[in-house]
Amino acid sequence: MKQLNTLRLFLFIAVLSLTAFQTFSQTGTIQGLITDENGIYVPGASVSLEAIKKGDVTNFDGKFTIVAVPVGTYTLKVTYLGYKDVEQSIIVKQNQTTKVSLQLKSGGIELNEIQIKTYALSGQSKALNKQKNNINITNVVSTDQIGKFPDANIGDAVKRIPGITMQVDQGEARNIIIRGLSPQLNSVTLNGSRIPSAEGDNRNIQMDLIPSDMIQSIQVNKAVTPDMEADALGGSVNLITRTAPQGFRLSATAGSGLNTITDKRILNGSFLVGNRSKNKKFGWMISATVNDNDFGSDNVEAEWIDQAVSPLTGNDITVSPYIAESDIRTYLVQRVRRSFSANLDYQINDNNNIYLKTMYNWRDDRENRYRLRYRSIEPIFTSGTDQIIGYQGEIRRQTKGGLNNDRNKNTRLEDQRMQNYTLGGKHVFGKLEFDWFGSLAAASEERLNERYIEYELKENPAGDPIRLQVNLNNTRFPVINPSVATDATLSRYSLKEITEENQFTEENDVNFVANFKLPTKKGSLKFGGRIRTKSKDRNNDFFELAPTNATFDDFSALPLIDKTDTNFLAGSSYAAGQYVDPAFLGDLNFNDASLFDKESVVDEFLGGNYDAKEDVFAGYVMVTHKLNDKLTLLGGLRLETTKIVTTGNIVNYDVNGDFDGVTSTTENNSYTNILPGLHLKYDFTKNSSVRFAWTNTIARPNYIDLVPFRNIIREDAEIEIGNPDLNPTTSMNFDLLGEQYFKNVGILSGGIFYKKIDNFIYPLVSQTTDDSLGANTTGFDTKRPVNGDDASIFGLEFALQRQLDFLPGFLKNFSLYVNYTYLTSSANGIRNEDGDERNDLDLPNTAPNMFNGSLGYTNKFFSGRLSANFSDSYVDEIGGNAFEDRYYDKQFFLDFNTTFTINKNLRIYADVNNITDQPLRYFQGVSDRTMQMEYYGRRITLGLKYDLFKK
Repeated sequence: MKQLNTLRLFLFIAVLSLTAFQTFSQTGTIQGLITDENGIYVPGASVSLEAIKKGDVTNFDGKFTIVAVPVGTYTLKVTYLGYKDVEQSIIVKQNQTTKVSLQLKSGGIELNEIQIKTYALSGQSKALNKQKNNINITNVVSTDQIGKFPDANIGDAVKRIPGITMQVDQGEARNIIIRGLSPQLNSVTLNGSRIPSAEGDNRNIQMDLIPSDMIQSIQVNKAVTPDMEADALGGSVNLITRTAPQGFRLSATAGSGLNTITDKRILNGSFLVGNRSKNKKFGWMISATVNDNDFGSDNVEAEWIDQAVSPLTGNDITVSPYIAESDIRTYLVQRVRRSFSANLDYQINDNNNIYLKTMYNWRDDRENRYRLRYRSIEPIFTSGTDQIIGYQGEIRRQTKGGLNNDRNKNTRLEDQRMQNYTLGGKHVFGKLEFDWFGSLAAASEERLNERYIEYELKENPAGDPIRLQVNLNNTRFPVINPSVATDATLSRYSLKEITEENQFTEENDVNFVANFKLPTKKGSLKFGGRIRTKSKDRNNDFFELAPTNATFDDFSALPLIDKTDTNFLAGSSYAAGQYVDPAFLGDLNFNDASLFDKESVVDEFLGGNYDAKEDVFAGYVMVTHKLNDKLTLLGGLRLETTKIVTTGNIVNYDVNGDFDGVTSTTENNSYTNILPGLHLKYDFTKNSSVRFAWTNTIARPNYIDLVPFRNIIREDAEIEIGNPDLNPTTSMNFDLLGEQYFKNVGILSGGIFYKKIDNFIYPLVSQTTDDSLGANTTGFDTKRPVNGDDASIFGLEFALQRQLDFLPGFLKNFSLYVNYTYLTSSANGIRNEDGDERNDLDLPNTAPNMFNGSLGYTNKFFSGRLSANFSDSYVDEIGGNAFEDRYYDKQFFLDFNTTFTINKNLRIYADVNNITDQPLRYFQGVSDRTMQMEYYGRRITLGLKYDLFKK
């Protein structure tokens, strides 16, 4: 039935397209460019020939094209929200292209006889005009708007958009959640080309890898059209890079700052230079940015359990929740982010131009971690009863570091790179518009010579486990210490292990896209296709080092570093203590056989190594038709065929549990998705509209989930297993949105959306009952990705952007920016460790409440903004039962930034991030049971911005 309905829709579109064609004779083409007074492109301007009801909307480069225009003289009208209409008389000649160049000048916005002075086309104006003239449901953020918030990377900028929340890593927004759907269920593209992921376990895009300075605008498509990639269940984020200006432009930023957690500096700088040849045909732009951030985090983690072995029966019994394992971690991080871009374009003639866009992002993440771990914690019972009177366990102290060389600098160095090279063109052949691009993209993550040294303490002087003082009076801040301090003196620790590992993950992407567009009587017919080939591989190794002398026998005699800090942000009760100095660890020569016996431990890495290849072939047809003066229809059909080949490793063990070889296994999978879509836009007035969308989207499984592998983690009594038989997740989506745009450049919008999801993927946790998965693995927890049955999401969205110009005096310089999203979800087919279906869960990663707000003040010389971002708690990872479920806690960020204008070219800026000192926090089962809390402190920056324009 579903395929029959799809066929009917396809036939309807085909008939509508064919009947909509008219005979064009003696026609020409109009091409134009709209800029502001500084030569900066103006996107989203409505360009029309009202006499014949034809027109176009300028793209992100300020360009427009109107084909099949009958020969004659016309008045070309440009409408731009917040500015007076601009008109120009033009002559269209047969088989010729008429070139038009228009400039929108800054000046006054007339509103109710009050003239509000403006100083340039604002970023808000550009974004809202583009958003207003799109047929599908989108949110657009321009580079000027990004600059109003203190956001160093694109992830922090995107979180300001309605319906979006971000997962953080070391205090920076990294993984994007759109309308409550997991990061791997959304797509992120750069100039329309999917960005590859450097993550080994998933398809997530590292949003903190791309500096915000490198992006011209951000477009979030919440309802995709048939000419867009369909793997976007929550939505698609398209990052559009800067293009060559119409005249000379030089822009530079230099700044510094302070991280309060470490009292160490921040350095940042950027430049952009571009120009165009005298005949305006050739344009070029080069830009670069660097950000050097020396910071850290204070972290506490805990794993809770509510089961214990009864001393009376020897069976498991339910007890009051207690901590089975807990960490105190101190991170010291230096993150150096560099980005380079070179963009070229050449106008061959009036109807043909080509362009080259390139970007290279390179991030070095140097990290030292000092970890104090209390583990194997067990309750102590009153003799002859099941009453708990105390706890006992083990203690470990671990240092993470790396080689002492110019790159690693005694730290774990994570080298992440993402690069994209796109060559494309736009052409007009009579009535046919044709655009294309081919792109090469790659992402990689390399972690070489990552070193660990760990000491452990298992017994007190009497030979018993270490007695622990466990304070659970406040389960949000649980504290563990040795009951007897002399039991845990450093000289009593023994070496557990010294290890070194290398990790490398790489993903390569090749894309080719072609789009064709023909005019119809009241719209257009567009069709085209995409070919995308992708390869991804992970290649890790792991070594254990056994010392051949007594150097490491006495922990207290080694070079140590004390990381106890009375200002530890989680609380002064958390005493980190002493660890091996990473400088000593970095100087060790692991290749000296007289000092170490080096052994490869294959079962630590072989199970996680894999190769994956994915080919996607897509085609679409789409028609845009103006049914009447107020109602516009966009309908179409997209077909995507996916072919995947994955190769993984099954690690084999003998009867004693020792490594007994590896079996390489390859699996193939393929599927085809037919994805119809329909969009309607009804304009009540020039500035008010309602939009409806019915779309169908997919999300492909993570590569590692598809890999046929088995990985046994004996220390944690866990087994990870791949599932090559996973189906892609599909969703049918409905959206309804109403918008009212204000003449003074603002918007009030509200809408609802619903998603019906099939075959969502979740990790099924179960327990082995025998040794069929490996020797001595009975009772191990297994984790395997499986398809759930179905799920649904219902949501509400509200947004308001408004200049408060109706207020008297200086108050009219205030502006308000708020948006709110509410979500509710349900999921069927999630099973617990016993195989029973659970009915107590929302769909993972669906935050029920999200809010953004900012209050700004702007006059000719000063600008200031206080910004807030809130997202509610949600299920992040499903456990074997409700007690084990992990939740991402609610978070509230407050930021402030200000700018002072010295002259038209030079500004001073100052930013304060994370005023609330918001930690990253997870909890287990209930909100008061902390699983992880990681604090980052505040970040303060100050600097100069210089911008020079010459036309």
